[in-house]
Amino acid sequence: LNKARFEQVANFNETLRQLANVEAGIEEQRSKLAQQQDGLRERRDQLAEVRKERQQALAKLSSDFSTREQKLQARRQEQAQLERVLKTIEETLARQAREAEQARQRALLAERERQQQQHQAGAKVTPGPLVSSSGASFGGPFAQAKGKLPWPVDGRLVARYGTPRGGDARTKWDGVLIGAAVGSQVRAVHGGRVVFADWLRGAGLLVILDHGNGYLTLYGHNQSLLKDAGDIVKAGEPIATVGTSGGQEAAALYFAIRQQGRPSDPAQWCRAQG
Repeated sequence: LNKARFEQVANFNETLRQLANVEAGIEEQRSKLAQQQDGLRERRDQLAEVRKERQQALAKLSSDFSTREQKLQARRQEQAQLERVLKTIEETLARQAREAEQARQRALLAERERQQQQHQAGAKVTPGPLVSSSGASFGGPFAQAKGKLPWPVDGRLVARYGTPRGGDARTKWDGVLIGAAVGSQVRAVHGGRVVFADWLRGAGLLVILDHGNGYLTLYGHNQSLLKDAGDIVKAGEPIATVGTSGGQEAAALYFAIRQQGRPSDPAQWCRAQG
């Protein structure tokens, strides 16, 4: 009986020892799991921070891209507008070049015929009226400037708008010729932007000013140009000097006004001289 009890006690103690080992193993596993959970939390926090930084970087890239796209679109629109303006100016200049060349040829023919007639008849040349660039400038819109503008140069009219050219009544002057001393200053009759300042066949050294709303003024046969295309000029500001460029025999300024591409009489726009 004692032996049996001893064996029971021994078995019970072994069972307790095994249970203690199992409990120690469970505790060790629990400790490892707790460490793993702490590591996972730390890793999760790190991943969240990285994700936040990436989202901020993506947001900035998206904003920068949108800004660049807007600037690019604005530049494209500006380029398209500039191309339309340049095309309009090119078409205007091409038409005016043809008109200027035709005018020059007619003027030369008319001058030769006039000189021949004067030589044959011994007639005395009758000088045209004096014109002046002095006086106050007109500060309002060009469309309201009729009769209020100064002339572009001090001189004398040698050819008037609408008069026959070359002895042919079918061809008329589309501007005026103002005889003046070589080197005299040519002044802008009204404020505007220089859209052309270069040599043009038939017109010599030519300046074209854009005054807005379809109004252009042309100044040709100059000796020198004082402005460049793109310059902004004020009324009365010197833009060129009188010369004989473009085949002009005597020093004179070709002065013309265009309204929506159509010639207009400068004498209706510039102040009458006393």
